[in-house]
Amino acid sequence: MLKGLFSLNGRYRILHQTWFAFFLTFVCWFNFAPFATTIGKELHLAPEQVKTLGICNLALTIPARIIIGMLLDRFGPRITYSMLLIFAAVPCFATALSQNFDHLVISRLLMGIVGSGFVVGIRMVSEWFPPKEIGIAQGIYGGWGNFGAFGAEFALPTIAVAASFLSGGGSNWRFAIALTGVIAAIYGVIYYNSVQDTPAGKVYQRPKKNGALEVTSVKSFWAMILSNFGLIFALGLLAWRLEQKNIHFLTQSQMYLAWLLLAGLFAYQTYKAWQVNKELLTGNKTYAPSQRYQFSQVALLEFTYVTNFGSELAAVSMLPAFFEKTFGLEHVVAGMIAATYPFLNLISRPSGGLISDKFGSRKWTMTIISAGIGVAYLMAHYINGSWALPVAIAVTMFAAYFAQAGCGATYGIVPLIKKEATGQIAGNVGAYGNFGGVVYLTIFSLTDAPTLFTTMGVAALVCAFMCAFFLKEPKGSFAAAYEGEAPETQTSVNHHSSGILAEK
Repeated sequence: MLKGLFSLNGRYRILHQTWFAFFLTFVCWFNFAPFATTIGKELHLAPEQVKTLGICNLALTIPARIIIGMLLDRFGPRITYSMLLIFAAVPCFATALSQNFDHLVISRLLMGIVGSGFVVGIRMVSEWFPPKEIGIAQGIYGGWGNFGAFGAEFALPTIAVAASFLSGGGSNWRFAIALTGVIAAIYGVIYYNSVQDTPAGKVYQRPKKNGALEVTSVKSFWAMILSNFGLIFALGLLAWRLEQKNIHFLTQSQMYLAWLLLAGLFAYQTYKAWQVNKELLTGNKTYAPSQRYQFSQVALLEFTYVTNFGSELAAVSMLPAFFEKTFGLEHVVAGMIAATYPFLNLISRPSGGLISDKFGSRKWTMTIISAGIGVAYLMAHYINGSWALPVAIAVTMFAAYFAQAGCGATYGIVPLIKKEATGQIAGNVGAYGNFGGVVYLTIFSLTDAPTLFTTMGVAALVCAFMCAFFLKEPKGSFAAAYEGEAPETQTSVNHHSSGILAEK
């Protein structure tokens, strides 16, 4: 696996092209964070408004990941990812052209849709790699893609300063943000013309029903409804925050209207779920044991993703300003130091997947890493201005390693639950990462950094306990092929891949 990674042939070429697509969506998604204080000063925003924009950046990713998951299972990753990359130019230019807080809220809400790109690559990678390699393959995809957050926080301030001559000498954040959208759109066209959904001779499996996730027991149906409510709750929490004092994006009446619309969305989701699972709920259909899966396992993975990716989203969003204010640094320097957190994605998320593959138990890998997340964030609680800066950086990197390795371990399990519904399951789990980010950043906007770190630490320890007692080892965790599929030879993959561009 690791030897073939540098060959740029067959499945490995698809992996590299797909993680780079994810990398660009992350650069776009986090192109606001390194300029948060600069934009706040230039557009005269209150501190509460700047924090709220971080929440807006995550909000629409919650429903978008579920919708993208459904589109993905129906149309395939090639088309879905290409269109999403091209769309990224819209919120990038909207942000670059913003003149006030209201403009920024709208542009960052739209940017949240771009954050759903992660789900697409999960399905693409699962089509090209067998279960025994799925952890490391998904870890490389997610980790090297997440490295885009580092790219945004480290490179964009430098680009903005270099382009200052275009804006009268000040940091040209507008140019830097717009540039990310242009690059993403160009790569969307390249991706469409150079990848294929599946290897030669392999059929892209689609769910028999669309519109909602198909479950295999009545108990799982109600668990899914409860899961859907949690995501609606996160959006309601954002609407509440946008109405609060010093924000005033929504009036109280508009907040109530937003809640009413969200209630309608939840009712529609429930109706679609009932439609898809009607035969099961009325007793007219029973699934064979080989077809069944427990939604409780999906729910547990949602919780793990709250504690690992949710905390990563919160940390990446708040660390530049945290280091700037805590240690009195310039915003460019603070952004580069904060970038050490997402920088670790280069090795930490792949290592989480690799450990999951090699440790022999995906369940206990998940449990141990979740406990590490908890301990690390409880240590970060004590960071203050009296600390030596290198020690503070070391503690945040320690937390970063476990949080990102946890993401890799989570998605080492997701594709093994039910192959043909991987897009929808990945969408649900991914949406809960954003749920965690929204909840954590809302807590941060109302309190302070130590409270945020404590909350994230305690949640991770509770998650570790839940995994230890309730998470089950997926069937076929280390098999050479997915259930019902014949093992695929590397020769056939290489032969097929070399002909992809000719077919185009």
